[in-house]
Amino acid sequence: MPTIAVDKARLFEALGQDYTTEDFDDLCFDFGIELDEDTSSSQRPIINGKQEPAQLKIEIPANRYDMLCFEGISLMLNIFRGKRTSPDYRLVAPPKGELQIINVSKETARIRPYVAGAVLRNIKFTKESYDSFIALQDKLHQNLARQRSLVAIGTHDLDTVEGPFTYEALPPEEINFVPLNQSRSMTAVEMMDFYQGDRHLSRYLPIIRDSPVYPVIFDSSRTVCSMPPIINGNHSKITLNTRNVFVDMTATDPTKLEICLNVLVSMFSQHLEEPFTVEPVKIVSPHNHQSRETPDLTPRETQAEISYINKCCGLSLTPSDICSLLKRMSYTASPSRASPDLIDVQVPPTRADVLHQADIMEDVAIAYGFNKLPRSFPSESGTIAQPLMINKLSDIVRLETAMAGWSEVMPLILCSHDENFAWLNRKDDGTTAVRLANPKTAEYQVVRTSLLPGLLKTIRENKHHSVPMKVFEVSDVAFKDMALERKSRNERHFAAAWYGKSSGFQIVHGLMDRIMLMLKSAFVTGEEGLQAKGAGESAYWIEELDDPTFFHGHAAAIHVRTKGKEQIVGVFGILHPTVLEKFELRYPVSTLEINIEMFL
Repeated sequence: MPTIAVDKARLFEALGQDYTTEDFDDLCFDFGIELDEDTSSSQRPIINGKQEPAQLKIEIPANRYDMLCFEGISLMLNIFRGKRTSPDYRLVAPPKGELQIINVSKETARIRPYVAGAVLRNIKFTKESYDSFIALQDKLHQNLARQRSLVAIGTHDLDTVEGPFTYEALPPEEINFVPLNQSRSMTAVEMMDFYQGDRHLSRYLPIIRDSPVYPVIFDSSRTVCSMPPIINGNHSKITLNTRNVFVDMTATDPTKLEICLNVLVSMFSQHLEEPFTVEPVKIVSPHNHQSRETPDLTPRETQAEISYINKCCGLSLTPSDICSLLKRMSYTASPSRASPDLIDVQVPPTRADVLHQADIMEDVAIAYGFNKLPRSFPSESGTIAQPLMINKLSDIVRLETAMAGWSEVMPLILCSHDENFAWLNRKDDGTTAVRLANPKTAEYQVVRTSLLPGLLKTIRENKHHSVPMKVFEVSDVAFKDMALERKSRNERHFAAAWYGKSSGFQIVHGLMDRIMLMLKSAFVTGEEGLQAKGAGESAYWIEELDDPTFFHGHAAAIHVRTKGKEQIVGVFGILHPTVLEKFELRYPVSTLEINIEMFL
């Protein structure tokens, strides 16, 4: 969870009350956040000849983007304590009646296709609120915006630029401006080299470095406002004296774009001469049907069932009670006219985390007080749960194997590239394993595609135990799959390994037969009189397999026919001596590995 450091004295002033550390810790717990540290009693650094003010370091839930700044924390705690009502965020027309416009070039679809904007007019910055404004942008970049890859935020002094603005995508050599806090003009190509050694900005360069075009925002006189997601122009730099702030955001994810914009302008609209008002910006983007006015601060309307809330919380609250509790959590709620079991809820634009009535129920429980909820288990439950079928099947396989005298192990899902391929005499075709982009050690480079490396490493680290060793694992492996949106998929595998002075091939074979019997798959043989019953429904047989992982002539593939479809679900055999040598094992090892998802 992100941790936000706020000035202790300033926060207590905003709350209108001084707290002891213990009392404020209790308040944070009641609201669902956590006081991580109070620096009052610790040694604080000296900054510009003065000791740093005492700070409260508060852990914020990852879903509460609206509380990633001082303004959000103080506002929500005051609403929770009943010291103020929930703000009415409003869009207002500009003084001259004409909205600022951002015209979007269709070339931007090649790099960052979405853009949004807003204006905070007549804002009053102090040193503290200015620092908080910058810090909130950094927190949004780090968390919701995924290091600016999804959303990049730019803020500008509107009095130094003039609309309409244009959002374009140009070759890097055609972009030339003075970057923020610099004194000389550079091309985008030069900036990539200049900021390569910058501790802060260098991490963002790969986002657009290899693109043939870079995104850039111009004002009406072709002055560069920003080159997202890298840096703003120095010309429109905001300062403590800035009175009108123009906000631009570019993105690859339209949902995250709207969330970031709503949070940023909502939180800092309280510093305007007319608090909680925002001037919208008109986006003209006909090529991708994204023309609109942003932001949209209209509360989202939804409903929640009173019976569901009461069942989950173990309470008997009336509709008016629930509406009063939701008011403390910044909602607007009223009993529904459609049904006595419903309440109509208006979700504020800052609460993008509210997706289901379960989220509303949770806020009712927070407002009521977790410590006040009944401690007895309710006779009725508002939730329905059952195990996933793959987990239920895994538990069945796990139990049967354990009862057969095998010990379960749980090695790590990451391994080195050599352990997954070369040490098993397998070749990497580049389309199989999911690789880590920046592995910290050579031991964790890929996500395993087989359970065997983990079993063999477990045996290697326990060679001092008596033999034979019989270990197994039921867990996931991962494969690349470019047809899927996430470009990878998991498979649930079962694997077992025998390590002893004899090969143990017959014991592993017997375990395989037991597992297949338990999975209701009958063995098929060509010998007369040995045909198993039920073979017409689900049946399996084994065929000799030539696999470099195993000793030649001592490996077999497991074939299964179910619902008229035949497929190979696993392999077993005696490992090749070179495999044993790589894993530093001196006795023979027989292994079995099956894809149990085939039996769902």
